Amino acid sequence: MFDNHRSYQRMYREGELTLGLHVPLENFKSQTPTLTKQVELAQKAEQYGFTTLWLRDVLLKGPYFLDPAVGQIYDMLIYGTHLLGQTKQIALGTSALVLPLRHPLRSAKELATIEALFPERLILGVSSGDRQADFHGLGIDHPSRGTQFQESLHVMEQALYTDYPEIRSDYGDVTGATLVPRPKKRIPTMITGFAQQDMDWLATNGDGWMYYPQGPFEQASAIKDWRRASQDAGTTRFRPFSMPMHLDLAADPDEAPTPIRLGFRLGRNRLIELLHLYRELGVNHLFFALFDSERPAEDVIDELGTYVLPHFPPLD
Repeated sequence: MFDNHRSYQRMYREGELTLGLHVPLENFKSQTPTLTKQVELAQKAEQYGFTTLWLRDVLLKGPYFLDPAVGQIYDMLIYGTHLLGQTKQIALGTSALVLPLRHPLRSAKELATIEALFPERLILGVSSGDRQADFHGLGIDHPSRGTQFQESLHVMEQALYTDYPEIRSDYGDVTGATLVPRPKKRIPTMITGFAQQDMDWLATNGDGWMYYPQGPFEQASAIKDWRRASQDAGTTRFRPFSMPMHLDLAADPDEAPTPIRLGFRLGRNRLIELLHLYRELGVNHLFFALFDSERPAEDVIDELGTYVLPHFPPLD
């Protein structure tokens, strides 16, 4: 299905692992990020061979969420388009577009526009959302987000990929009309987490699966379930598995791994060993969040680009 999709082919191949980065490219810890030098660092990441920049979909800063700094601050799609305009081939990944918080026709319009302006550079992660403040602020029911996710994804994909679709939904009706622009190719769509669904539904409806950070052996169990469900769904084509990982890259290249929030602190040589293990277990793309790093993000990107990326280059 994605044999001719440039970004997908650079990122995903069975038995291989590529690397990306989570925006903001900054070690801001629990503070509000400054977002300085993001374009320059994105360009540097592209030159080294990181395949994808991943952005989050956050509306409001809530005081009780585990991640109070809300990430890149700016709207995911607007800021992502800005970064695409300042780079040449690195992909934009949404991690993840919260479908219940957006009208599916609006989502379809925005995604199709990005695809038209920057062909084959969008990797679409979608989720049901978990930040209750965003749901409450928009007056959207949080407990029913799983049902909303299903319907929103269905309506969005009908609008994107069907000419003059007949749509009847709680979001509205479409008859005798069609979306403009419409993408020439399918946008690879990775469901993030379970989105309040079961594994069988994910395997039937996702082009790939993105799951939350776990240690290698815990993640191996999730990957095995994903592969088994995909096979049970009658899917013979390869469908990739992606994951984020928070990284505090130690100055000592041989420092042993120590668990941190959603990831590890370790030296680059131990990181290379860990990434080889993740690849053997079936992870196809892994992207680093440098938020909790003790070192400046630019220094970490330089070290990763020089010593780690050669082991896991883009699949050109």
